[in-house]
Amino acid sequence: MTEDIYSKLAHVLNTLPNGFPPTANGVEIRLLKKIFSPGEAELFCRLKLTFETPEHISGRIDRPLAEVGGLLEVMKSKGQVFGIEVAGMRFYRMLPWAFGIYEMQMPRIDREMAEMCDEYTEAFGRQFFETNLPLMQVIPIEKEIPNQQQVLPHERVSAIIKKSRSFMYLDCICKKEQGLLGKPCDRPMQVCTVYAPISGLFDNHPFGTVMTRQEAYDLLDRAESHGLVHLTWNVQSGHYFICNCCGCCCHVLRGINEMGFNAADVINSHYTAQLDPDVCSACGICEAERCQVNAIFHEEGMYRVAAEKCIGCGLCVSTCPEKALSLVRKPDDQIKTPPEDETQWYIARAKMRGVDISEFT
Repeated sequence: MTEDIYSKLAHVLNTLPNGFPPTANGVEIRLLKKIFSPGEAELFCRLKLTFETPEHISGRIDRPLAEVGGLLEVMKSKGQVFGIEVAGMRFYRMLPWAFGIYEMQMPRIDREMAEMCDEYTEAFGRQFFETNLPLMQVIPIEKEIPNQQQVLPHERVSAIIKKSRSFMYLDCICKKEQGLLGKPCDRPMQVCTVYAPISGLFDNHPFGTVMTRQEAYDLLDRAESHGLVHLTWNVQSGHYFICNCCGCCCHVLRGINEMGFNAADVINSHYTAQLDPDVCSACGICEAERCQVNAIFHEEGMYRVAAEKCIGCGLCVSTCPEKALSLVRKPDDQIKTPPEDETQWYIARAKMRGVDISEFT
């Protein structure tokens, strides 16, 4: 009976738009057993992708309010569900595996979990990146966007921060995982940032650190200086995180570097880097220190940009001593407008995967 609930949980997660594919050796079931108790797994399967109060959940599944409310708080503390409190009322919803449960394991991940997550990366990544609606979009270094370009709000870091009222940073789960596997990264760990349109929302967060709006800007500046790529949700509005990612740890960027996917299949980007060979001095900074996806290479005595790998982040542009590199906007037929918001992203991706999420919305 216990085995059945974990198989059911895996099926529910795989029915969600983000997916949770089965494997031949069952590593995904071992992961779920590591994270969920049987009772937590059973309740998770009864939740929805939309926010509900404990009272509503209790009535809908016909279980005592005290039992449901208490268990939801435990599950929130263990990163299994997303919960918020607004005006004294609590709301909860289920999380997909990624972006979701995996990232929320940051305070609890140990060597055993890291090994299982790393083992599962291939199966999850293959399914995820083969569905042509990326989870993430690149936000380029804003000062490198050409002045004459009309830039939409979801393409600007400043627009996302300006709309927010609460700000928090925390450790990067990808870097922590790789460190536990004996492959530590030499770039900063505390670079994942979370935002909310409600003041004080993170004041009692169990493992994040609250920051001010100015500190949020400063952190993103530091991330750029360390050669980290700004990635956020691939939507037009409702952004609530910006990850600052390196190619050696980030599971998304590793889809390009290790799995061989083209950049456009992994990340939505509206820009690409352009190199002027007549100005380039071949110093090699862009290739050796800045590009996180191996999109710049040396060939026949000069550097070139591999368009199929470039994600248009602007990191190479910002440190080119000769100003030989620039960001250019892709042609209109190569630009994919993101879904309007998270809900529309879920609907679009579910349709592409051929899964019915009506039970969870």
